[in-house]
Amino acid sequence: MDNRRNLYFYYKNDEKLIKKLKPLFAYVMEEGFHIVEDAKDANIIISVGGDGDFLQAVRNTKFRQDCLYVGIAETNKSYLYCDFNIDQYDQMVHSMKNEHLEVRRFPVTDVTINDQATFHCLNETTIRSAVIKTVVIDVFIDDKHFERFRGDGLIVATPTGTTGYNKSASGAVIDPKIACFQVTELASMNNNQYRTLGSSFVLNEDRTLRLEVVQDGNDYPIIGLDNEAYSVKNIQTITVQLSDKRIKTVKLKNNSFWDRVQRTFL
Repeated sequence: MDNRRNLYFYYKNDEKLIKKLKPLFAYVMEEGFHIVEDAKDANIIISVGGDGDFLQAVRNTKFRQDCLYVGIAETNKSYLYCDFNIDQYDQMVHSMKNEHLEVRRFPVTDVTINDQATFHCLNETTIRSAVIKTVVIDVFIDDKHFERFRGDGLIVATPTGTTGYNKSASGAVIDPKIACFQVTELASMNNNQYRTLGSSFVLNEDRTLRLEVVQDGNDYPIIGLDNEAYSVKNIQTITVQLSDKRIKTVKLKNNSFWDRVQRTFL
């Protein structure tokens, strides 16, 4: 890690948090690291807070491929993207200096709306009705029609995204070492007119998922990209593929994804 010395901190502008961070800032500089003001100049980007802050840090720094991301928890709660605690920052710095860190690579999805704008997602993409009315979506896998969905919406989750909203909707938790993404239904209707699989399903990294919104008067669903919501007028299609991008994060040894899942849920 000797060649990675430029640190960029992403955190909320909160007086109490900034006060807690001052000893960390002083410590990393004493240990030979440099704190930069622009994320473009960093080779290690450190988010402080929780999983939501980590997702925002990755999104706001444009899913950098040439740097490492580190998550520091502000509290003693368990998080899936945060390996370190703000009260034990010396452990993080010591590990970086002594190369005790391992690098994990998290899959990312590419999400294209109306065959125009493309976004990246580290966690999940959701499409939900913006009004008290079901949304109808034709689901295609590799250009072959799979099902017509009617219900509250769909979740398309990366492996790391399967532990959140996806899990609460009875989706499976997937090992992030598996290059894939998962589709989970939200309150689907199954009757003589509409018939869905009725369970989540997992697509391999070379698959293409295409969702076509049926224009039946509910043409303004909400699109959630990680923890940001977008209201896009006249959504017609959403195409999801696994990206060739990978978010590189650092972790302590003996602190695997499954260690954190066990710590969080069991």
